Amino acid sequence: MTENTFPVYSADAVVNFYRTEVLTGQEAKHFTKSDLTPVPKPEAVQTLYMRVLHLLYRFRPECHSMVPLLENIQNPVYHEGATAIMSVCMRMQQFLPMCLVYDFSLNDLLAPKKQKTLTILSAIMNFLHFRKQRMTIILEKQAKYRADMDRLQVYVKGSSEAMRKIKALTTIPPEQQAEADELAAALSELQVATTHESHEVNAIKESIAEWKTRIAEKTQKLAQLKVDVSNLKEEIGKLKSQIVESPEELKSQMEKMRENVKIIKNSMEETDERLVELQNLVQSVAHAEAEIQQMYNLLQDLESSMNNTKQRQDEHQELTAQYEKKQKELKNLIAEEGQLKRALGRKQDKESKVNMRRQKTRETKEQYVQQVLGDCNQIHQKREEIADKIQEISRETQQLKAKIQSLRDVCSKETEKAQAVYDTLSSSLDELHRRIDMDTMDLMQGLTKMAT
Repeated sequence: MTENTFPVYSADAVVNFYRTEVLTGQEAKHFTKSDLTPVPKPEAVQTLYMRVLHLLYRFRPECHSMVPLLENIQNPVYHEGATAIMSVCMRMQQFLPMCLVYDFSLNDLLAPKKQKTLTILSAIMNFLHFRKQRMTIILEKQAKYRADMDRLQVYVKGSSEAMRKIKALTTIPPEQQAEADELAAALSELQVATTHESHEVNAIKESIAEWKTRIAEKTQKLAQLKVDVSNLKEEIGKLKSQIVESPEELKSQMEKMRENVKIIKNSMEETDERLVELQNLVQSVAHAEAEIQQMYNLLQDLESSMNNTKQRQDEHQELTAQYEKKQKELKNLIAEEGQLKRALGRKQDKESKVNMRRQKTRETKEQYVQQVLGDCNQIHQKREEIADKIQEISRETQQLKAKIQSLRDVCSKETEKAQAVYDTLSSSLDELHRRIDMDTMDLMQGLTKMAT
């Protein structure tokens, strides 16, 4: 017992386990501790082993007593008693090494011993516990694998639909390819023009900021000069009141003052010219901003027109579906009309044949023919009405086609969105495939470990 790699349970634990997990019905009720202790009963032990084999390998207990059909065997009735014992012994000798029991013999079935029987039953209990744990793990992995496969199918279906939508969006009809190229070229030119104008506006704004800083500096200098001139005038008035100046000094001072006044006037004129130039630049910037706003409004109008075209496309699809339904109804009406015409011809033939026999039948046939003709007239009227409706629908479809042909910029945006969706889907699919491969590898490794 010390050499065993599994625990040897008591008789009570063995009886409770086999009554709940292995045996069923009357066998579970009649199986007690006295069947194992103090001396195990061979019949109870044999039934236990048969039920274990049936639980594990689906080998029914009645199959053990079946004699193999050989040609040279004589009196097979004599072999039926020993066949069941030998079959159970052979199956248990094949099974028990999996439970780490290698010394099972025929004596353990015919004259079992208490300790040996408890050891074998404990080994089988240990194996059944391990089997139950492995079964729960495998069932969980199978459920996870099924969920992953369902998710994979959903992703594959979504990716196929996305590919179909991408193909439908990327394929441009040949009659609209030229217009799409023209619109793309016009859009590229417009983008280039807007970028050029934005660069020019930025440059003009920078120059305006520089000129504003210069004007501020000039105004500060002018204010300082005005303050200096006023201070000089005050000092001159004070000096005149205090000192009697010579005429030469007065002349030199006056000339200096005149030169200062000329310099100030020149600087004022220069600042005025700069101010006029800056005003012109501000006007040009305002004009450029107005042009940019106008272009932005044009782009907004273009976007609204694109939305309108999308709505028109949806309406066009609905109208085409209605048109197909009307065509199907028209075909059904034409088939009914042909059937009625053929029936009318048959009825007329029958009427011509019966006309020679009975006058009354002729009158009834004529009335029936008139009814059929009235139905035909009604069908013709319905056909004309449906034809008028079809013409109206065709005119509306032509108008919608004429409007749809003018707007094709939606294709480029939708293709970009679809490409982004496709990239995300492809990345998610790659990640999903990688995870599924990893799960399948783990599952195969677990299965190989279980098989070993």
